[in-house]
Amino acid sequence: MDNITQKIREFIVKAAYTAKHGHIPSALSIVEIMQSYHDIETQDDVMILSKGHGCLALYSLLVIQGHIDEKELLTFGEKGSKLGGHPDRNKVDKIYASTGSLGHGLPIAVGTAMAKKIMKKNGKVFCVIGDGEINEGSIWESILVAVNNKLDNLICVVDYNKSQVRSLEPKLTTQMFESFGCNVVEVDGHDVNSLVNVMNSDDIGLPKVILANTIKGKGIKEIENDMFAWHHRAPNEEEYKRFCEEIYES
Repeated sequence: MDNITQKIREFIVKAAYTAKHGHIPSALSIVEIMQSYHDIETQDDVMILSKGHGCLALYSLLVIQGHIDEKELLTFGEKGSKLGGHPDRNKVDKIYASTGSLGHGLPIAVGTAMAKKIMKKNGKVFCVIGDGEINEGSIWESILVAVNNKLDNLICVVDYNKSQVRSLEPKLTTQMFESFGCNVVEVDGHDVNSLVNVMNSDDIGLPKVILANTIKGKGIKEIENDMFAWHHRAPNEEEYKRFCEEIYES
């Protein structure tokens, strides 16, 4: 585990510990996805975190990028803070879309990608969705629009941590997206090099779906093994110190 992923995980746990709440497992599963986007991001790119409950990972990345101060991160969830339990574009300039209601982020991403095509603007549109969002009809309606309009500037990353669609094997989920006309690539969602390579590859005429196989709570074994108990729970002082040590031992 390299320093960026370690720092993001530390910030996630630290913010939740300070606030006494937060969706830690959902944030930990997308850490490498956040870093991969950081590694390839250009000034023309857009990123939308549709699974807004994983916002601590996004906020932590924005600290690393210098868009948010670490002191501000520790105001997470406080009254008057810019950093709520879901991303708010009206409070943080770098946040492109307010998200939280599952299934809303991808339609915004599709509209943004279409606008870029119409206006002949550079840059890709990345949208991170949770596997639970596959249950939402708006996801599939958006995919149909993206395919029909040949939005090859759209990359949908599915955080496939299997917390919602345990009955669906990755192969079946891949087939579902392929049946709608997408280019689908399945990768290890905790392998930054693999994610970067897939994000950087061009696919003319097809929107891309990256099925990122992840572990909910990745990086802290106790949370990985009991992710539902940690769904909206913050660590106590002893757990916080132990978790931070484990993050940097990895």
